[in-house]
Amino acid sequence: MKKFNSSRFVKIGCSMAMMASLVGCASNPTPNASSQEGELTTVKLMLDYTPNTNHTGFYVAQNKGYFEEEGLKVEIIEPGDNATTSMVAAGKADFGVSYQEDVTYALTSEDPLPIKAIATIIQHNTSGFVSLKNSGINSVKDFEGKTYAGWGAPSEEAVINAVMNQAGADFDSLTIVGADGSGIPGLSETVEANKVNLVWEFYGWAVIQAMQAGYEVNYMPLNELDERLDYYTPVIITNDDKIEKDPETVKKFMAATKKGYEFAIENPKEAAKILHEDALPDTDLSFIEASQEYLSAQYAKDAPSWGVMKDSVWDNYTQFMLEYGLISQSIDAASQYTNEFVE
Repeated sequence: MKKFNSSRFVKIGCSMAMMASLVGCASNPTPNASSQEGELTTVKLMLDYTPNTNHTGFYVAQNKGYFEEEGLKVEIIEPGDNATTSMVAAGKADFGVSYQEDVTYALTSEDPLPIKAIATIIQHNTSGFVSLKNSGINSVKDFEGKTYAGWGAPSEEAVINAVMNQAGADFDSLTIVGADGSGIPGLSETVEANKVNLVWEFYGWAVIQAMQAGYEVNYMPLNELDERLDYYTPVIITNDDKIEKDPETVKKFMAATKKGYEFAIENPKEAAKILHEDALPDTDLSFIEASQEYLSAQYAKDAPSWGVMKDSVWDNYTQFMLEYGLISQSIDAASQYTNEFVE
């Protein structure tokens, strides 16, 4: 199998090194005591990516004044070079949007980072493998002999390896190359050099966008291929120091955030309009509405309420990561997340 030597691997290594150095020289977290009565406390929220419908609840909470009602002024920051986890660990951001696997990596690294997941934004993994309808890729077995374009993370190859092994497919027959950013529009039905047949995308954004543009695709949800891969992505994280020394701010932030996501669940069209006006004015509103309609039904699906997580989901994916050598030691669910701010 052709392995992709992505610069992403370098970024991951540098990111982990930067995490350790930042934690060692971290400044104090953002002050949380108001100096005057009625003054809003400023907190920083760092996203995992550019704004999208995964983040709608934050923008709703900001737009509707939910944060302000809790005495907070929230600065929403976009990340750079996958820095969210390290910035939160170092106290440079109070809250962040991350992923279950990144939390597990951070907590099982040689120098564990002081972070914890405090809510899941979506209950189920809404990503999966995408190919063009006429490519002949109708099952994981059909990955054999095809070309996959990805971002080069170690967990990516592990996931593909796992689902192919489970399907009795030859993982070594799959060619893996680096994604060029074209996504689904860059897919080909043809199997030959310089042609990509398969990508991994989130249904609520890239897949819906492609279908609206007229592409006919096959979509294989990851959570239907292996139950261990139905992990939380994305999650909200904070610093251990913040939980220990300033739990009231965490409670207030999460109360407003939860209210924002609950509004989006009940009012997807209005929530989409808020996201469009406040964060994505150059993105087609009809697409945002379609994306939001889908995700609003996913945010709290099969859960007693938005944000609540389960040990079994954390344990399943932790064991998967251990089995495929992504981490060198196991870690229990309770060390990785808490529901105390969303229950």
